[in-house]
Amino acid sequence: MNSSPFQALACPLDGEPLELAGSVWRCATGHSFDIAKQGYVNLLPVQQKRSSDPGDSKVMVAARQRFLKAGHYQPIAEAVSSAVLSHAESKTANNERFSCLDAGCGEGYYLRQLASSAAANVQSLSLLGLDISKWAVLAAARQDNQSALQRASQASWVVGSNARLPVQSGTLDSILCMFGFPVYSEFARVLKSGGVLWQVEAGPGHLKELREIIYPTLKPERSGEGHLPESFVHQRRESLNYTLALTGIEQIADLLAMTPHFYRASAEGRARAAALEELSVTVDVRLTQWGRI
Repeated sequence: MNSSPFQALACPLDGEPLELAGSVWRCATGHSFDIAKQGYVNLLPVQQKRSSDPGDSKVMVAARQRFLKAGHYQPIAEAVSSAVLSHAESKTANNERFSCLDAGCGEGYYLRQLASSAAANVQSLSLLGLDISKWAVLAAARQDNQSALQRASQASWVVGSNARLPVQSGTLDSILCMFGFPVYSEFARVLKSGGVLWQVEAGPGHLKELREIIYPTLKPERSGEGHLPESFVHQRRESLNYTLALTGIEQIADLLAMTPHFYRASAEGRARAAALEELSVTVDVRLTQWGRI
């Protein structure tokens, strides 16, 4: 399998195609964006930020990195990789390049798992990880290794926003949205016709045991299957459920710190979680496949 970074980047200021010249990406109108020494490029202009440091904090990123590295969500990564590569194999039979964006890539765990799981008959895999958190993208770039992501340039990792993807229209074969914030109109814009969006969301039982500890009451589960995004057709959905046994204060603290529950819970709820030395929690996720019309 030949792996390379996704090249069809677009200027976040005017939408024009970006061209790589040395260590700088430039558009025809003169906007330029330097590749950082760690191997990522920041395509999130200050005027598109809602805060000075948007996205996951450095602490959240570090906690997620430790938690995922321990293999706790490996079954999720395997299910996603299998689904994406099944689609990729059918697309690359004629030596076509298959492109995949991880929209909200975090520290890059799922994209690295995809690269390392790629079958030999996936001839050419082009990967791009994007996150609004500079700390997440920095961590992803630092973990990048030549065996999994053989970089033709240093553009595999991008700081950017799903609300305005710095990607040229109609250039992607697939998108991953892992526990993230989908912007379906932007996903539809950058996907090719026939492209696929894989969306992973928490199911009703996900981390229920932890939530029961940190919250006084749990919100009622949402009913229904949700809406059908414009420009997409529902193709399939599968659920993945298993029990995760966490031992030690550190593992439990990392799980809480990497989720939005850390900020939503009260100080009392966080203290109850911090006192735990072991915890058995349910992992309940839904993998939905949407096809671009």
